[in-house]
Amino acid sequence: MNHSATLQQRCVASLKTLTPHITCLAVHRNLLYAASLNLINVFDLFHYSHIDAFNQRPASGFVKSIAFTNSRVFTAHQDRKIRVWLITPSKRHRLLSSLPTVTDCLRRCIVPRNYVSVRRHKSRLWIQHCDTVSGLAVNQSLMYSVSWDKSFKVWDLFSFRCLETVKAHEDAINAVVVNGDGTVYTASADGSIKVWRRDCKAKRHALVSTIARQKSAVNALALDGDGAGLFSGSCDGAIFRWDWGCEENGAVKMETLRGHSGAILCLIHVAGLLVSASADLTVRIWKRERRRSGYSCSAVLEGHEKPVKSLVAVPGDDDDSNGVFRLFSGSLDGEIKVWEVFSSV
Repeated sequence: MNHSATLQQRCVASLKTLTPHITCLAVHRNLLYAASLNLINVFDLFHYSHIDAFNQRPASGFVKSIAFTNSRVFTAHQDRKIRVWLITPSKRHRLLSSLPTVTDCLRRCIVPRNYVSVRRHKSRLWIQHCDTVSGLAVNQSLMYSVSWDKSFKVWDLFSFRCLETVKAHEDAINAVVVNGDGTVYTASADGSIKVWRRDCKAKRHALVSTIARQKSAVNALALDGDGAGLFSGSCDGAIFRWDWGCEENGAVKMETLRGHSGAILCLIHVAGLLVSASADLTVRIWKRERRRSGYSCSAVLEGHEKPVKSLVAVPGDDDDSNGVFRLFSGSLDGEIKVWEVFSSV
C-alpha cells in the first residue's frame, strides 16, 4: 500500500447471524467463519451467502478462537475443550475429535503423576485445561492453546496429542501469537506479555523475556508483517508498539497509540496498517508516518451498536493494485460489517 496516499474506506456490506454476540472471526479457503455464542456460522467470501452453521452445542459455551490447518478447523470453547472439525468437499463441517482426545486421557489417567492440583480437593490431568480456552495459534506442525487457567499447552497437529503444558502467567491468558521462527508471545490479565522459545533438544518451551508489566490487563496481540515488531492492546484503551532493543532478548516500547475510549479487544496487522477494535464501538486504522517513524490514526470506522470483538482482513478482488483489502469487523450486536479499505492519491 502506498503510504503517501490518502487512506479511504467504505462499508460495502453487512451480515447478520442468527444469534448475537459475535466473539470471533476467521478466514480460510475463501470462507468466513463467524462465532456467535456457541454457533459457528460460515459465509462464502465472494457472495456473502450463508453456507453452513455448526457446533449446535449450547453446553460448549462461547467460541473464543478459531484456527486452521489444511482441511481441519480447530475451535476453542468456554467449556475448556478444543474441538476439531473436518471441512468436507461440500463445505460442510463434521466433528472429528475434541482435545484432549479420549485415547490420550485414557493412556495417561492410570499414572498418578499425570495429575495436577487445580484447586483444593480438585485435580485434573495435565493435558486438560481447567478453564476457558481463550486463544489458539498454529505454527507448522504445532498448535498453541492459551487459557484463563493461566497456562498454555502445545499440541501435535498430526497425532492430536498434548506435548507440553506451561504455567505461564499469574492471571488469565487472553491472547497468543506465534512468529514464523516459532517464537511464542502470550498476553495476560496480569498486565504482562511473555516471550517463549522452544528448545528443540529438550522439546520444551522456555521463557525468553517478560515485557514490562503494565497496569492494565492485556487483551490483544498482533505481529507486524515481518514479525519484527509486536503490538499489544490493553483494557485502558492504549496500544503499545514494541521492538527488540540492543540488549539480548530485551523488548523496548517504541510508542503508545491513543484514541480509543474503551478497552482494546482485537488487533490485526495488514498491508502495513494496524487495525484495532474496541469496546468503544469503533474500529481504528493506524498508518505509519515515514516522517515521524510512528503510527497515527488515519480512519475511524463507526456503525456498530455494541463493542467490536473481532477483526479479519483479506486482499481485494483487483490483485491489490491500489492497496485495496476487505476488512470484516464482528460486534457483540451480532452484526458483521464489511469494509473496503483503499488508498487514493
